[in-house]
Amino acid sequence: MVLMYLCHQLQLPFAVAHCNFQLRGDESDGDEEFVKALCEELHIPVFIEKFVTAAFAEEHKLSIQVVARKLRYEWFETLLQNHDYDYILTAHHLDDSLETFFINFTRGTGLDGLTGIPQQNDTIIRPLLIFSREEILTFAKENKVPWREDSSNASDKYLRNKLRHDVIPVLKELNPGLLAAFENTVSYLKQSQSLAEDAALDLYQKVVRKEENHTAIDLKKLLKYRNYKAYLFYWLHPFGFTDWTAVYNLIEAQSGKQVLSESHILLKNRSCLLLFPKPLINDNEVFWIAKEPQQEVKFPLKLDICNVTDISLQSTNVIFVDEDKLQFPLQIRKWQKGDVFYPFGMNGKKKLSKYFKDEKYSLAAKSNTWLLCSDNQIVWIIGKRADARFAITEQTTRTLQIQLQE
Repeated sequence: MVLMYLCHQLQLPFAVAHCNFQLRGDESDGDEEFVKALCEELHIPVFIEKFVTAAFAEEHKLSIQVVARKLRYEWFETLLQNHDYDYILTAHHLDDSLETFFINFTRGTGLDGLTGIPQQNDTIIRPLLIFSREEILTFAKENKVPWREDSSNASDKYLRNKLRHDVIPVLKELNPGLLAAFENTVSYLKQSQSLAEDAALDLYQKVVRKEENHTAIDLKKLLKYRNYKAYLFYWLHPFGFTDWTAVYNLIEAQSGKQVLSESHILLKNRSCLLLFPKPLINDNEVFWIAKEPQQEVKFPLKLDICNVTDISLQSTNVIFVDEDKLQFPLQIRKWQKGDVFYPFGMNGKKKLSKYFKDEKYSLAAKSNTWLLCSDNQIVWIIGKRADARFAITEQTTRTLQIQLQE
């Protein structure tokens, strides 16, 4: 309410977004009506959303706090996009940041978790973060800013409230300047964090390389540094990895071992760790291409297919095949055990697994390889090698050009 009052006094172009999580019955509805009435009185645009929070938490086996945070911030982002607002302002204050520090501290955390709540995260800004709860309450009383107390704040059901009611008051009693000391500590931690980020970025450029569809971490180079685990944590944490024992065990594991996050795969391959996104499709899925005079395939990769008379275009991303040798519909699929092909320019057939080995394909490269097939016979290792069985000859009357678009 103080944040709303300040925005109104400054005549900022803003709106209010109120979440009714329906967790406190009539009290929740009373909060909603209170906000709506005040916004109407002050001519402030207001958005209100009701959430079935408890049912969502039960269905997804998540805590109420996690669900409420997820629901409100997803909704806030939707409002930004749909109504052309630039930022989300929240009224977190210094005591909130101190509580977050202790929550993360009790659960175990790195430097990120010990720097409290950030002043800004992308479009989320916290203008009141430098003020204490007591300062904001004093301001509200002096300026007659109305507010309502959330009854759940008095409950010790949640860890944050236990810290707020039982732990932090004792620490403030021991040190009346606790909040100022906390601000100084956070400042020092942020400086240390900045030094760590600089070091991690410098080493990243020495031991990590970006490939076409994955990122490779050179373990031989990384293991020369005694704090290699800290660097791995810093680089991999943004990709959702949480089982750090499993991640660190990959270093000594045999090739082929992997650790998964929700969005990525970390794979041990010889002397490297390979990071790549989880495929969005099943490896056994097959995509069909019907026979048409000219067409553009858009998924799972982009192919242009058309009849041509000019075969001068030379590129690994283009093949020319004899259309009469093809059986439609064509298929696009991943490789399978036992696949063989007849490499263009060579005599005889070759197992695809042997081709991968000879070409020194990594496990990630193999898993990201697509095949174009006719009646389940390989026509093209897409973007790499054509099959001789479908090549044009002097007897060819219809030439089909198939081009991979990057």
